[in-house]
Amino acid sequence: MGRIDDRLTELGLELPPEIRVPPGVVLPFAFVNIRGDRAFISGHGPQAPDGSMTPPFGRVGDTVTVEEGIEAARLTALSILGSLRRTLGDLDRITGWHKVLGMVCSPPGFDQQPTVINGFSDLILEVFGPEVGRHSRSAVGMVALPFGIPVEVEAEVGIR
Repeated sequence: MGRIDDRLTELGLELPPEIRVPPGVVLPFAFVNIRGDRAFISGHGPQAPDGSMTPPFGRVGDTVTVEEGIEAARLTALSILGSLRRTLGDLDRITGWHKVLGMVCSPPGFDQQPTVINGFSDLILEVFGPEVGRHSRSAVGMVALPFGIPVEVEAEVGIR
């Protein structure tokens, strides 16, 4: 195991398997697309340990609490790390987190999207440390997200 896998174990975190999408759904894209020394990560949502999409579903600030949204963002970080490990083979290949786009399904007037996406950012910083984990970020509200998930995140990382 590498340094990042050791850190995940130390924190008691487990990465989920590949996403299990609903029957009949086709995803015609790569979850991680490697181009040179960068990996572009498609939008991911929160996953349960068995790979399925995990509740709660709905809008943060409406049927989903801010705290549940933060946890959904943390689970989304684990989902992305799982995809990166399957693609890269070793999370220690990540040299830096460049850009993160966090999307929060929320009603008009809700303005705590940055707080919700902090769940993602905090976990990445906790796992990778301040140098590799540091990233630029946007956190925006969306009227709807796929399959009713409350949070979706896409990102770009540097790799070796």
